[in-house]
Amino acid sequence: MGVERLRSFLRHHRRIALDTSIFIYHLEPNPKYLAYTDIIFSWLEAPESRAITSTITMTELLVLPYREGDEQRADDFYGLLSTYPNLDWIAPNLEIVELAARIRGLYRLRTPDALQAATAAHSQTTGLITNDAVFERVEGFQTLVLDSL
Repeated sequence: MGVERLRSFLRHHRRIALDTSIFIYHLEPNPKYLAYTDIIFSWLEAPESRAITSTITMTELLVLPYREGDEQRADDFYGLLSTYPNLDWIAPNLEIVELAARIRGLYRLRTPDALQAATAAHSQTTGLITNDAVFERVEGFQTLVLDSL
């Protein structure tokens, strides 16, 4: 049931945004979510697929390897993800940070979440995949929360 709902979501959206949790579950194989992230990353490899994420995602992904002094793991994450097909890394610019402030004010999101939401909205995505239900408050794109699958 959940797998089919995820596949339907991916078919329905031409360009999606991915929150940091999706990368974490895939890179640090989380047995609860791996079936879902396998589908997402397989979909992303298809030529017609497009996804975006904020560069804040890379910041969040590299914290633990650096905290643990694991430079190789940090390099591996960076090397793999920065060259992943059909995935665009969007850095915050003045338009995105202004929109993030607006989203943070309206929906009471934390700054990192507001930046993710603003990046998704600014990049004209129609869907966002996450495991954080706070994104469901934000208008402008459809949110799929993995735990709801």
